[in-house]
Amino acid sequence: MTKPTIKDVAKIANVSISTVSRVMNAPESVIESKRSKVLDAIEKLKYKPNALARGLIYKKTNTLAVVIPDIRNPYYADIIRGMEDASKKLGYNLIICNTDRDKKRLFSYLNNFYERQVDGILYTSDPVFPDYYNEIKRLRIPVMLVSTHSMEYELPSVKIDDEQAAFDAVKFLIDSGHRKIGMIGFDLSDSIAGQTRYHGFIRALRENDLDECKENIVYVNGWSYETPDAAAQMLAKCPDVTAIFTASDELAIGLLCYLDERGISVPDQISVIGFDNIRLSRITIPKLTTVSQPTYEIGYRSVEKLDAIIEEKEDPVLREYLPHEIVVRASTRRL
Repeated sequence: MTKPTIKDVAKIANVSISTVSRVMNAPESVIESKRSKVLDAIEKLKYKPNALARGLIYKKTNTLAVVIPDIRNPYYADIIRGMEDASKKLGYNLIICNTDRDKKRLFSYLNNFYERQVDGILYTSDPVFPDYYNEIKRLRIPVMLVSTHSMEYELPSVKIDDEQAAFDAVKFLIDSGHRKIGMIGFDLSDSIAGQTRYHGFIRALRENDLDECKENIVYVNGWSYETPDAAAQMLAKCPDVTAIFTASDELAIGLLCYLDERGISVPDQISVIGFDNIRLSRITIPKLTTVSQPTYEIGYRSVEKLDAIIEEKEDPVLREYLPHEIVVRASTRRL
């Protein structure tokens, strides 16, 4: 048995298709007699409107696509929760897509979004390369950058000031009396979390006359907890280090495990500070001092800003920065 269509509803109610559409989307605009006939017909046929068909009529499907590089990363949990809550409030559904930072996979998703006529894309964490930007422009889908930004292209974004946040983390260690400080960070090819957090680290050292620590940096690729090689390199490079700043909580947790396995006490021998304030940072041993990102608010605000673009409302802030803070727990101590 074929599914009933909007034409079937219109025929039974003896009204036009446009009248049926108005009853479903703006019922107050239809007189009571016709509205009752349409509602009766919908009930009789058990008609369920097709979202794609409605999108063809109204140029809106009430669907947003979320592009995430690695859904396993706990950093995204509260971001997605914020997106979900804001979407529910504003009447959108979310499609969540994991790219694994694979270009072909990303482009396949983008074309799928176009075919599904999504209203907008929430592009999370990764840089926007020229070919990505050109594809987005070609498809003419509104895009919001989440926990990332682009200084090259006029794309709206919501994030924290990563450079300042890293500076504040290192300055906290310096103010706690540390003078032998190291960093485990992301490769500098990562313009979002690599370069920015590196520059914050270097600026804090420079402004506090600790230039001798500038070489105490070990780089990693990815966000894994598995950081034994990086930790070993750090201790080999700076055996008298008293504090280590890591560019993510995952890296910090990996470092805590490495130090514990080798009987190095945190924070008595080495203080550790992370970045993100994921939920796991509250239950590590010892509990992790870290830079707290307002991840829920980032997700929520990104949907609000994207909705403003879709609805052609004015949003005066193109690149929006939300506040961060240092959450002090047991993994750091004063000297």
